[in-house]
Amino acid sequence: MSDILVHQEQGVLTLTFNRLERKNSITVAMYDALATAIEQAAGDPATRVVLLQGHETIFSAGNDIGDFQNAPKEPAGKPEDRPVWRFLRAIATFPKPLLAAVCGPAVGVGTTLLLHCDLVYAGDNAAFSVPFVNLGLVPEAASSLLMPRMFGAHRAAEALLMGEPFMAEAALEVGLANRVLPPTECNAFARQQALKLAAKPLSALVETKRLLKGAQQAEVLQRMDEEGALFGRMLHEPAAREAFAAFAQKRKPDFSKC
Repeated sequence: MSDILVHQEQGVLTLTFNRLERKNSITVAMYDALATAIEQAAGDPATRVVLLQGHETIFSAGNDIGDFQNAPKEPAGKPEDRPVWRFLRAIATFPKPLLAAVCGPAVGVGTTLLLHCDLVYAGDNAAFSVPFVNLGLVPEAASSLLMPRMFGAHRAAEALLMGEPFMAEAALEVGLANRVLPPTECNAFARQQALKLAAKPLSALVETKRLLKGAQQAEVLQRMDEEGALFGRMLHEPAAREAFAAFAQKRKPDFSKC
């Protein structure tokens, strides 16, 4: 069974993380599938809205740690052609409504991708975290730019520097989530909202979204590139290697020499 389920109905393209045995952690192949689906949806007149969702117990544990550990220092091809960056650019530039339903843990990119969604619905069991510093890394998905604007400077600093989880009500308070619902109702509610949007005139939706987000798009993409270059370099530095080794060995990392 595919790790990304793709379902198209009534103008809504639903992309579901389906790797529960690994807590919906995202592999290179999954990024590729997501990027391709969203890139195609952007130009497909039959797709009016895209909805991202996970299971009622977990949205995503973030990037697959094994992929981090096995990442080559200088991957073949241009950086922008790599699946993860294709996915991030696809969601940052997607011209139509992009929704997410989030239940349970949303770690790393599981949280930062939400900054590019137009509407986010959270289960009351949702736990958001951006623990990049704890892995010896820097933020991605232009979160270092977008989180201070959404959360405020101090709350963004707390989230990104401490890397500790914050719950659904806190996400609602800072504007990351639109509504908090019981987990068993979250995906269905998000789908109903997506169907409502799909019934509206697409041209008006697209132009309204352009007015809302278009002015910052170039800045967002530039920050993504800057973060991506730092992220790729730091992935192979001692702090990240120690963090990944500690994760594999189920011990606390020792950053005293990093």
